[in-house]
Amino acid sequence: MPKTVTFGEIMLRLSPPGFERFFQSPALSATFGGGEANVAVSLAHFGLESHYVTRLPKHAIGEAAIRALRAEGVHTGHIVRGGERVGIYFAETGASQRASNVVYDRAHSAVAEMEPGSVNWPALFEGAAWFHVTGITPALGPRAAACTREAVEAAAATGVRVSVDLNYRKKLWTEQQAQATMRPLMPKVSLVVANEEDIQSVLGLAVPHTDVTAAALNVDGYDAVARQIVEEFGVKMVAVTLRESVSASDNGWSALLLDATTGQLHRSQRYDVRLVDRIGGGDSFAAGLIYGLVTGRAPEAALRFAVAASALKQTIPGDFNRVTVDEVDRLAKGDASGRVQR
Repeated sequence: MPKTVTFGEIMLRLSPPGFERFFQSPALSATFGGGEANVAVSLAHFGLESHYVTRLPKHAIGEAAIRALRAEGVHTGHIVRGGERVGIYFAETGASQRASNVVYDRAHSAVAEMEPGSVNWPALFEGAAWFHVTGITPALGPRAAACTREAVEAAAATGVRVSVDLNYRKKLWTEQQAQATMRPLMPKVSLVVANEEDIQSVLGLAVPHTDVTAAALNVDGYDAVARQIVEEFGVKMVAVTLRESVSASDNGWSALLLDATTGQLHRSQRYDVRLVDRIGGGDSFAAGLIYGLVTGRAPEAALRFAVAASALKQTIPGDFNRVTVDEVDRLAKGDASGRVQR
């Protein structure tokens, strides 16, 4: 199966039980997650040779993070060891009219202080078909941004297709910082994954006739801005996720994919999702799209697979999408009944 590589930060996730508020009871469940790590796990579950790169301390928590990745089938041999701490995030699951809440405790994490030159990227990319990164990693600081740029440039130089999920995080950096860092990377990218807020904040491109705060969907507006991204940066594909937030418990979920080679805009099926955990929904979409494209599925079929995979993820607690290709294909082909499979 194709070899894929991802690079980013894996964090310790601490969450109260069920739908409780922080410290409503004196218990927090501890798991691991993070944008690119979530993609790596999904790709491993889909059967690909999935390699994940990060930097982790040489202590018990760093070891636990590596064991968590290995348990999901991810190759960890290129993880750099060093630094003092693993980043932490606290995640409180919302319900109905109460929104979910995330609190970061990730300053000065090991990967944020990783130096360029720590990874032999040309050697790692030998035989690889795809490299994925997000806009979260370079937001961690100048050194993480420099490592991201080094990795993207090395992937492009060796002919590896590159995808970037723009993933704007206003708790980590400003729009001006995001644009100054991310826009120069775009000409080396094959696939851009984003929502309307990401496009506006990270690339500085307005989506016509769309109100981010109202979650109003305007397909013509997304089509226009996707074509603008293609024209300005020369990327091959632009995927836009479309989340309709009815409440913290119920969302509409679909996506668009512009294929610059044919000029065709593909629109996916739409799901009404009763949310269990929306964290990792975008990552599972990116992983599904990568899987579909790298295994030779047509763009429309890859898009259907990606949306189905991410709809399933949002019904699973935790960051990781623990589904198989067969499960995703059943949903993508129209089996949304939830029947017991015998």
